[in-house]
Amino acid sequence: MRTVRDIPMLENIPVLLRTSLNAPVENGVVTESFRLTAALPTIEYLRTRHAKVVLVSHISGSGAETLEPMYKAMKEWIPNLAFCPVSTGPEARAAVRALSAGGVVMLENLRRNAGEEKNDPAFAVELAELADVFVEDSFDTCHRVHASIVGVPKLLPSYAGLTVEREIAELAAALSPKHPSLAIIGGAKFSTKEPVLARLLTSYDSVFVGGALANDFLKVKGYPVGVSSVSGADDAQIKKLLTNPKVLLPLDVVVASQGAEQSSSRVVELSEVGDTEGIYDIGPKTGEMLAEKIHSARTILWNGPMGLFEKGYLDGTRAVARAVAESDATSVVGGGDTVAVISELKAENRFSFISTGGGAMLDFLVSGSLPGIAVLN
Repeated sequence: MRTVRDIPMLENIPVLLRTSLNAPVENGVVTESFRLTAALPTIEYLRTRHAKVVLVSHISGSGAETLEPMYKAMKEWIPNLAFCPVSTGPEARAAVRALSAGGVVMLENLRRNAGEEKNDPAFAVELAELADVFVEDSFDTCHRVHASIVGVPKLLPSYAGLTVEREIAELAAALSPKHPSLAIIGGAKFSTKEPVLARLLTSYDSVFVGGALANDFLKVKGYPVGVSSVSGADDAQIKKLLTNPKVLLPLDVVVASQGAEQSSSRVVELSEVGDTEGIYDIGPKTGEMLAEKIHSARTILWNGPMGLFEKGYLDGTRAVARAVAESDATSVVGGGDTVAVISELKAENRFSFISTGGGAMLDFLVSGSLPGIAVLN
């Protein structure tokens, strides 16, 4: 795979940089800038070598959202940054032509054009017409078969950016952990997590299953789960995983009645979940068990929250974050909710590597590649 360091000439060359600017926004203001700061090294590499840098990215949502809040936030680090309210067409081409050597322009949200997510070849051509070189630096979307991810690299000389390069190196290394090793997988959707659980069980000494994902396992084991979120997964697949002694599950849980306020939640043993209660977080005994595992581990891989993040059940995730931050182990973590808690605790510098990807991180751990990476080879 060629990286940005292999581009033979950059002086005055327009470079289409697919980067990750998908940050949370409230009232028009970026509230967490992890992905924005992660994008800076590749931007600076190109800018200081006098390329004309064309930033393209997306923001999650309905497709109507704007990247303007990201533009305003990044102006702090890139004073000469310009913004274009479209991503293709005459106005976008004019914005690129107006760039001087070392200039940077951010184009509008790619997903405002339906051709992006449909991987429309015509939209890929419109993007490719803006530059002479393409750089892929949006690892978090490399598992998507979108026009800017897999379409454009077929049309331009293409290279991996510094973020993608490091993601591949760190995640590949995490597949050969130092022992004792611990993997922690949270979140939901057993169907998306089953492949990575199976993969990690081949190389890690212990794999803890948390979040809503654990509800499926507890149900199969015969514990009551009340009105907890379950994915309806095939019990046979879960039973097969449960035969592996490396699988760890919660020892206690935080529950609340359906629709009740978080303040009315309570900690119970696994057998004590009521018929009208839902499981929303791991309990303190589970946190203590994980802290012991974390303290003795030499490698820790973590993706996904321990509780229902959207409803404010963050205590379990915070406890795990603090324990990993205090550990001497090599720690590799990812997932938007996980990173949000780490940022809230201002503990980013206490982790060995924080991935910009959630689903992309898991997919890479399973297959060792992604569509947006394979197309660069």
